[in-house]
Amino acid sequence: MVSTRKRLNPEDSRRIALRAARDLLIESGPQAVTLKAVAGRIGRTHSNLLHHFGSAAGLQKALSGYLGTTVCETIGEAVQARRAGIGSAREVVDLIFDAFDSEGAGPLASWMMLSGNEDALDPIFEAIHSLVDRLGPEGEEDWQRVREVTMVLVLQALGNAMIGPNLAQSLDLPVDHARELAAAQMRQLLPRHESPANA
Repeated sequence: MVSTRKRLNPEDSRRIALRAARDLLIESGPQAVTLKAVAGRIGRTHSNLLHHFGSAAGLQKALSGYLGTTVCETIGEAVQARRAGIGSAREVVDLIFDAFDSEGAGPLASWMMLSGNEDALDPIFEAIHSLVDRLGPEGEEDWQRVREVTMVLVLQALGNAMIGPNLAQSLDLPVDHARELAAAQMRQLLPRHESPANA
């Protein structure tokens, strides 16, 4: 358990709570992300978490925003590296797929949809939209294509997080085959003008 008994400003307190919520999400799934569990993880009270987030749904929505922002920052850096010739399409794809798999965004999205709390996903959508706005106009020639590729990759990553390994096994394909297909698609739709080895 993280000890946070010292007096923290509201922003730091929220950030620590959201990190703990993300850890719980990754360790035990979205159903484990409750105000009580997060409060216990960081050594705070249930009422303290209520003060910051209002409800369990508020905590989950804040977690969605936290994941969306941190993930999109990392993806943005990878896309810029690819454009500069020092990163690859596969590296970008891996970051997106990892965000929805090992970082927990996929299970969180599914849980929110099933529990009728769809608006909790709005911060993720907003973060993705903001990322495309930042990257599209100054980078690829066809901004519409950038948005389309982003949509396809996010949908593929979400689907892969849910059933990818089991589907690959049932089709006798390598477990990371969906990632390689997504990278090939990205290379085709958003070509880069350099040697294929770095694509």
